[in-house]
Amino acid sequence: MKHRSELGKFQDKVEKAFLENRENNLMERIWQKDHTVWKPHPDEISNRLGWLHSPETMRKAVQEIEHVVNDLRDSGFTHALLLGMGGSSLAPEVFRYTFGVKSGYLDLTVLDSTDPDAVLACEEKFRNKKTIYIISTKSGGTVETISFLKYFYGVITKREGRSAAGNYFMAVTDPGSGLEQLAKTLNFRKIFLNDPNIGGRFSALSYFGLVAAAIVGVEIDLLLKSAESMAKETKNREGNNTPLWLGTAMGIMAGEGLDKISLVLSPKLRFLGSWIEQLIAESTGKEGKGILPVDGETLAFAQSYSADRLFIFLRIKDEKENAGFLSDLSNAGHPWISLELDDIYALGGEFFRWEVATSIACKYLDINPFNQPNVEAAKIRAKEMMSAYLQTGALPEQVPVLETDLYRVYAQESIHTIEDILPNLLTNCQSGAFGTYLSIQAYLQPLETYMELMQKIRCAVQKKYRIATTAGFGPRYLHSTGQLHKGDRGNGVFLQLLAANSRDAGIPDTAGETKTSISFAVLKTAQARGDREALVSGGRKVITLDLGNAIEAGINKLLKGLSV
Repeated sequence: MKHRSELGKFQDKVEKAFLENRENNLMERIWQKDHTVWKPHPDEISNRLGWLHSPETMRKAVQEIEHVVNDLRDSGFTHALLLGMGGSSLAPEVFRYTFGVKSGYLDLTVLDSTDPDAVLACEEKFRNKKTIYIISTKSGGTVETISFLKYFYGVITKREGRSAAGNYFMAVTDPGSGLEQLAKTLNFRKIFLNDPNIGGRFSALSYFGLVAAAIVGVEIDLLLKSAESMAKETKNREGNNTPLWLGTAMGIMAGEGLDKISLVLSPKLRFLGSWIEQLIAESTGKEGKGILPVDGETLAFAQSYSADRLFIFLRIKDEKENAGFLSDLSNAGHPWISLELDDIYALGGEFFRWEVATSIACKYLDINPFNQPNVEAAKIRAKEMMSAYLQTGALPEQVPVLETDLYRVYAQESIHTIEDILPNLLTNCQSGAFGTYLSIQAYLQPLETYMELMQKIRCAVQKKYRIATTAGFGPRYLHSTGQLHKGDRGNGVFLQLLAANSRDAGIPDTAGETKTSISFAVLKTAQARGDREALVSGGRKVITLDLGNAIEAGINKLLKGLSV
């Protein structure tokens, strides 16, 4: 794996820090699980470093995983639906879309949306297919994942009967979790118990990632071989040590104010971006600090980016995509790093490289990479709203600042037209405003059509203001970038997009039973409102646009506010 870089005036500082880290045995300290690399106390550090040994320890599990997958194939299963959030779902999605599905293996789909149209679309898609349902959650109590379990267990119970339903389910969780006990009670086909000393976003090379990879036919022993090679590289005292170098560069640059990392990925690796996004955002965004990962951005002219960016290119050897853009960045004086993978199975090593690098970057920010102190804020508020719903039959009333026949707008100050929303959000963003970013949070069915509409907003904002933009579907982003949004220094502004649902689906109170007290539409709405309240209480500027039944028309009206 090769790397090149042009860091301009920061190059010498990065190289000097890299050599100092070697001389001071930084990687040896990390391998020895020395919590003082980050904090004086071991809380949520010493018990979160199990991922360092995943490449070697998971080799012992390869035969077990492959045996389970072959049993599924022999039993006639053709599809798999993985139900999980964040660290439990992002790596499986990377494996599915990067490698595809090998002939004779199961086609994997990930559901990480509480949008009822998304849930019902999955039910309909797999209604006439022999599908294994994989319930994946470290804690065993993630509200979205357990809601999915209750719903789909009910679907299968109705179709196959209670005694046979468990044969269609597997679980991936930590020992002693609520899911482990529930899976035993419901007689799941298989329960994979992961190393509890691995945090969710560091779990790609554990059962949470490798079970899904094997299901679609990825040769997981080759992935682990690549990861082992990268692990050995971290111990190099001479020569190449890209994980240490990359982490040092990320940390130094962030300290110099370049706290936005723009990911420029070749087509074969583009699905890796969402996993890197979560890893960086949740690990670094806390204590008033953070590095914003910018994934999926449409490339623009090099001169249209503000000076708070570090560009990182990822490509497979001999791929030529984005070479012209890299040259343009050099000419414009923007710093960049280029990483080259030998082949697609080097993805195993890439997971490990980014885990190490992100951990080292956190050393420079003086933060703990392994906790997520602000995640609970939105969860608590969402739970309060759902409790109110169970008591009164309705969510707490919200008063819009603007209401028309088609749209409603919720904001902290007056908004007179939809066209005013983006100029209002970005009022303090002079062209190229240093540090600022826009986050678009869409509580919509996660369809490519809607992502394209969000991309139109991102491109328009980039063109006019030169600031970083991100986009994500809710509640998925809550488990990915939500920690950064509430934990960083507060430079983000937030646009929430809501819409009416064409239908709804009840969430059974108990797996296998029919009684239901709450629906997916209520859960999704409570999550959106909960996150909005958490952001506002943290001093962030948020505008929520409820698009009703006119999503595309509403976004086009929104964009008119940016016309020159």
